[in-house]
Amino acid sequence: MIWLVPLLYLTFLALVALRYAHRTPHLRQYTPRASGGLVTIIIPARNEAPNIEACVRSILESGYEPIEVIVVDDNSSDDTAAIVERLMGTTEPRGRLRLVRGTDLPAGWFGKPWALVQGFREARGALLLFADADTRHSRELLPRAAAALEAERVDFLTVLPRQEMGTFWERLVQPHIFMALASRVGGLERINRTRVEWDAIANGQFILTTRASYEAVGTHAAVHDRVAEDMALAQAYVRSGRDIFLVHAPEYMTTRMYRNLGGIIEGWSKNLARGVPFMLPPIPWLRRAAPFLMWLPSLAWVAPPVLWVLYGGNWALATIGISLATWVLVYRAERAPARYALLYPLGATMVAFIMLRSMWRGGRKIEWRGRLYSETHT
Repeated sequence: MIWLVPLLYLTFLALVALRYAHRTPHLRQYTPRASGGLVTIIIPARNEAPNIEACVRSILESGYEPIEVIVVDDNSSDDTAAIVERLMGTTEPRGRLRLVRGTDLPAGWFGKPWALVQGFREARGALLLFADADTRHSRELLPRAAAALEAERVDFLTVLPRQEMGTFWERLVQPHIFMALASRVGGLERINRTRVEWDAIANGQFILTTRASYEAVGTHAAVHDRVAEDMALAQAYVRSGRDIFLVHAPEYMTTRMYRNLGGIIEGWSKNLARGVPFMLPPIPWLRRAAPFLMWLPSLAWVAPPVLWVLYGGNWALATIGISLATWVLVYRAERAPARYALLYPLGATMVAFIMLRSMWRGGRKIEWRGRLYSETHT
């Protein structure tokens, strides 16, 4: 019966690879829409001086008209607001780019939902785009997204971009995180127009929605106390009977989430333990157990090399070869150097550590962008 172990392992690898590789629908299938109703782009920005200018400039160069861009400076301690004010002085027509200076965070709120609500209060568009400051938009991104929203007749559209990775740890660890998330999500067809609340997810870096639907679900005020506010908002749409839609768009949008190992660890530690349970059926014991179990799949990548070093064996060597081939394909798909696949056990170990750290911190206070949030924010 020992042969069952490698068979089950190879089955696991095949399922993970298939779910990761399934990447439809794609934004390129929609013909760009150059004009329509006013779109308001709202960008929350807290200490985003390294990112904000490139983000805003890329959006202002959009091939869609008309647009207005609202940057909400969320009490930054750097030059974020000054950079936006300088850009306002060179942007035509005047008023196309505006700066909203955020007020103090109300009790019980996370910073990002509060910034977005403040931006929404100043918005005039019938369509709203919530975009993160660390994103870069191609000229065709908004025209194609607006076309997709209309063609699919949905209320909420989010895109999955290409992740830029510049440092050793970004290139090593980030593909493992994306692989883990993709293997949970699988094909987007199951998520699009879902009526299963816990199947609904979103990428908060780019959410395009109609104003009427956004108001009807309660705006970001309805998810003001959630770390994963993007997923919570998508689930609010599903609860209200509204359609969400996800598309892949690596050619049209890029983002760089973190720039060093510390940022990777801190960022994913914040998100995983408080986000993963809401991607599972609403069974109390299962959601409570999820943060303690989510690191275990990483062992599937680590165990064969360890067992081969300790005990040898052809089956362990074969699984290492198959794993290595799988990670070569994943790193290439994520546009990271394929040579990093040689270190895939280290990448998997780091992901397991991050998930364990996230579990350990799941019931504690959360520190993010210089703010300390109470554990009551769930």
